[in-house]
Amino acid sequence: MTPRRFDATSTEAYAERRLDMVERQLRRRGISDERVLRAMEEVPRELFVPPEERSRAYRDGALRIGEGQTISQPWIVASMTALLELEPGDRVLEVGTGSGYAAAVLSRCCREVVTIERHASLAESAASVLRELGYDNVEVRTGDGSRGAPERAPFDGISVTATADREPPPALLEQLAPAGLLVCPVRGAGGERLTRYRRDGKGEPVVPVRFVPLVEDAGGD
Repeated sequence: MTPRRFDATSTEAYAERRLDMVERQLRRRGISDERVLRAMEEVPRELFVPPEERSRAYRDGALRIGEGQTISQPWIVASMTALLELEPGDRVLEVGTGSGYAAAVLSRCCREVVTIERHASLAESAASVLRELGYDNVEVRTGDGSRGAPERAPFDGISVTATADREPPPALLEQLAPAGLLVCPVRGAGGERLTRYRRDGKGEPVVPVRFVPLVEDAGGD
């Protein structure tokens, strides 16, 4: 995707739809973290999707963004953010940047976000949008997110936006702060479930979900 230039007047036209999304899709379905709700009210989701999808930006569902990837439905983004229980001074790692929308939401709830995307075209597009919109506490990287960012660890929260097989990559758990939380969809015998983990690897299944598989590069650098 090529960098976008944004029309402020056009963006304002989506404000009412954004507020309606927060009320109908989030508050009424159990999202109660006010900081997350404010972030979802603020971040212009329509600017993180391809122009041809903007009219559907606030629908209750995922949208394609290229490279076989999607932008998750608003409820999933809000749920994953809320499950991290972030504080303003926290540092967060996101695995799977995608459009950059979830990173923008996370950035309103913490001090800094490091987000890693394996598809260079998506990483470039997300970085461009985030930069143009002024989300200057987000660092976008290209690479294998399953390895994390050890030189920036420990992280107070880690959000993984692809499904791991049975458990999150060990490297990510190792990069959690002692009281940190990791949220990741995991595939087990009962199907895929969004699961919250602590550093000791103990998981708390939350809700059935469906994400693209987490791809891990074999071997070292």
